[in-house]
Amino acid sequence: MLAVELLDEAVANGARLFKACEVLDISVRTYYRWKSNKTGDLRKGAAKRVPRKLTEVEKREIINISCSERFADSNPYQIVAILLEEGIYIASVSTFYRVLREYDLVHHRRKGRAGTAKKAPPELVTTGPNQVWSWDITWLKSSIMGMYFYAYVVIDVWSRKIVGWEINVKESDKIASELFKRLASEQNIRGIRLHSDNGNPMKGATMLMTLYKLGVIPSFSRPRVSDDNAYSESLFKTLKYTAGFPKCFSDLSHARAWMADFVNWYNTKHRHSGIGYVTPQQRHSGESNIIMKKRNQTLAKAYALKPERWSLKPAFWNDIKKVYLNPSCKKLKASQCA
Repeated sequence: MLAVELLDEAVANGARLFKACEVLDISVRTYYRWKSNKTGDLRKGAAKRVPRKLTEVEKREIINISCSERFADSNPYQIVAILLEEGIYIASVSTFYRVLREYDLVHHRRKGRAGTAKKAPPELVTTGPNQVWSWDITWLKSSIMGMYFYAYVVIDVWSRKIVGWEINVKESDKIASELFKRLASEQNIRGIRLHSDNGNPMKGATMLMTLYKLGVIPSFSRPRVSDDNAYSESLFKTLKYTAGFPKCFSDLSHARAWMADFVNWYNTKHRHSGIGYVTPQQRHSGESNIIMKKRNQTLAKAYALKPERWSLKPAFWNDIKKVYLNPSCKKLKASQCA
């Protein structure tokens, strides 16, 4: 440190220490503290010497190693671990991250263009039936190895009711197109928001043109992100885990007959946890409001007769007013989110 060196030189040439310190406007105690402190001048704004600070040469070594062909796709944890196994220590994991962050190299270190994240699908909100639908295709195993039947299933996000389905021997945008034409002939579907994944039948030219003519507005999941179409995925799990689901279907007629029975059970008898343990048909028709009121009336009477059985007031049943598909708000209740 320059100030300490100057004071030492003055004292060596016969000056009194306290007089030399007065010239620099510091105390003798400060001189001794600086002399014993390896970091140097502690005054605010003074230049500091940090012993553990990396030099530019050391930083460049970290960058070169991280951007090398060997480690270009590895994160700092992997790089440090591999180097340690080889008897080499360059810096800690946090130091690697700090240096890479300084040069904006944490995410991508190859010369080629970095991968781009796919934009999340739009948030869809429904407050009643026939506002937002979701559809997908699942495979049904046949009795012939390697051959499958394909179940096209459309559900209403609000009520979870299966509003349309088809089983065929192949995946095709033309088959999907015919399914939605049939649904349009049975009810008014103009203005419905229809969500699906990115499969060829969903984005085929015939399918998209049909939806355009019917006035249906499509939206699509991100590639390989099943959570973006969670309601259809949940339905398929229920379908394949339900009692009596065959290990394989003997032919197309068998698959269609079984699916018809399943749809009837699912819509009219299955008590769905996501909609308050009413059936999809009850919620779709609006009957669930009456059912919730009856449950709450029964609870209120029971509470009035024997309030000592409850430590708190009874938890009354509430009919969910809004259902979200791909919600943007992370604070929504789990019962309202897919």
